[in-house]
Amino acid sequence: MELIDLTLIWIGIIGFGVFMYVLMDGFDLGVGILFPFAPGDTERDIMMNTVAPVWDGNETWLILGGAGLLAAFPLVYTVFLPALYIGVFLLLAGLIFRGVAFEFRFKAKTSRYLWDWSFFGGSLVATFAQGAVVGAYIQGFETEGFTYVGGPLDWLTPFTVMTGLALVAGYTLLGATWLILKTTGPLQSWAYAVASRMLIAVLAFFIIISFWTPLAEARVMERWLGNMEWLWVFPMATLLAAGWLWQAIHRQREGVPFVATMVLFITFYVGLLISMWPLAVPPDHTFWDAASAPASQLFLLIGVLFLTPVVLGYTAWTYWVFRGKVTQESAGYH
Repeated sequence: MELIDLTLIWIGIIGFGVFMYVLMDGFDLGVGILFPFAPGDTERDIMMNTVAPVWDGNETWLILGGAGLLAAFPLVYTVFLPALYIGVFLLLAGLIFRGVAFEFRFKAKTSRYLWDWSFFGGSLVATFAQGAVVGAYIQGFETEGFTYVGGPLDWLTPFTVMTGLALVAGYTLLGATWLILKTTGPLQSWAYAVASRMLIAVLAFFIIISFWTPLAEARVMERWLGNMEWLWVFPMATLLAAGWLWQAIHRQREGVPFVATMVLFITFYVGLLISMWPLAVPPDHTFWDAASAPASQLFLLIGVLFLTPVVLGYTAWTYWVFRGKVTQESAGYH
């Protein structure tokens, strides 16, 4: 009998990596979604400068989570890749277009508007694809054993479109509160107004998806109804976090809105995990079904235990170095 459940440890590692990616890359994708709606070109320069030093480091968490999933739960990939090929392709293509825009926008003259739209379009497509993939995970996959037998577009349904749009609203809220934290003057005032509107949108999506999910998926309905005596804590925590954020925005606080938005995302994430636990490939296969051999998990775990503190260290150092407000006089991205 194993004294340590390596599969459970790997679930924690991958869950942490995915959540860190959502928080860290979510706000710069949100800034990209807001990009064409900014008051002017000077404000767009400032917006891009707020995320330019950190955006590529933020994506380290996506690599960590994806590589860890492949190493620790390889059978998940045998279903996810054929089932979500188009969605994942759109996600990666969006991230590529967003990354290219960083490199070319500050160098371009006559074609700058193309890179503005590349930054916006890449951010929007990547965000929507992420949300749709989450929705596909919730609704489950048609499998025989660990072989996907559904169609290439089965992931795209009205429910996944709704979850995709919900994440667009969520990342836009993260982006707006990041701009509140990092900017001053008219751009910050604009970000306050955007944050108020996006919080309302996020709460509307939260209500719609909260009702739609159990009605669409019987296993989620059973989970919720069977544990109602304590599950009510999470929607209540969500509403309390939203109230805290609303108050912080209207009191013109600078750092609190971004922190409150992260807390809001934590409540969403925990709610998703509780609803789907312990399924790796819904509706039938758990993480333990999909796990690699214990010897493989242990070998890879040793490397991850060294790597994760390094990633956390240079992430913290980067944010410390580039702390403070970004203004029009800040140097452009090079």
